[in-house]
Amino acid sequence: MRIAVYGAGVIGSYLAHTLIQADHDVTMIARGKRYEELQTKGIEIRHYFQRKETVDPVKVIYNLEKTDIYDLIFVVMQYGQFQSVLPILAENNSENIVLMGNNASAADMRDFICTNSKTRKKVAFGFQTSGGMRTETGKVLSIHGGGNVLIGELEAKKAVYPLVQKALGKNHKVRYQEEMDAWLKTHYVYIAAMNATHYIYEDNLKKLSKDKQALKDMAAAIGEGFDVLEKLGYSITPAIQGKMIRKYKRATYCFNKFYYKLPLNRIVKGSYAEIYALF
Repeated sequence: MRIAVYGAGVIGSYLAHTLIQADHDVTMIARGKRYEELQTKGIEIRHYFQRKETVDPVKVIYNLEKTDIYDLIFVVMQYGQFQSVLPILAENNSENIVLMGNNASAADMRDFICTNSKTRKKVAFGFQTSGGMRTETGKVLSIHGGGNVLIGELEAKKAVYPLVQKALGKNHKVRYQEEMDAWLKTHYVYIAAMNATHYIYEDNLKKLSKDKQALKDMAAAIGEGFDVLEKLGYSITPAIQGKMIRKYKRATYCFNKFYYKLPLNRIVKGSYAEIYALF
């Protein structure tokens, strides 16, 4: 398959690595310093849990042109960056698009792309369970447990899902989410409260792990967010998140206290600008 990955951050780089390993023809779209790094060094990844490093040569382009046709385009970027690429995606003649990552406006983004395109578009939404950070040299420190991917389409037609399964191959678990918009909203309510707390503590998560009241307040804020979603007619997806926050408060507190003590938190870097946009 001929596949484009639009966005060359931590998750986009790991996704491109996965697609290359599955023997697809992969092109990355990047700008500035990252464009130069990929051209000269390829995709350099240190896999944290697997204790290995990989380097994948990759084709990289600066712009996605109208006539660049791909079987599948993955768009992997922060929520606040999506708006700038929607007109480019609408103008491009490729048919299948997957918007990966946090998203508070899934239906609006899909409608914009489809309404402003002369080509029939199929738009899906996805989320990859991985994280990490990029070093000054361009090497990605990636935390992933096999790179499981969640895919959903707002009408649950599964039009793009089979292509994503084929692209990622047999070694990747690709799960279909029926209520994708509800899943995305549940997730960003969770991370908005969590990352705002990180911001208050200036990312000193070890210090946060010792503050019982802060951990309780964070969980309470998530619960309030879930209440708002339900009042707006959305289900908490997956339901276990709502159950943990509301019924198993002690277990939630203990889990978070333990989680924030883990050393891997030092290399899982989020963007407060994105959290602010989602909020």
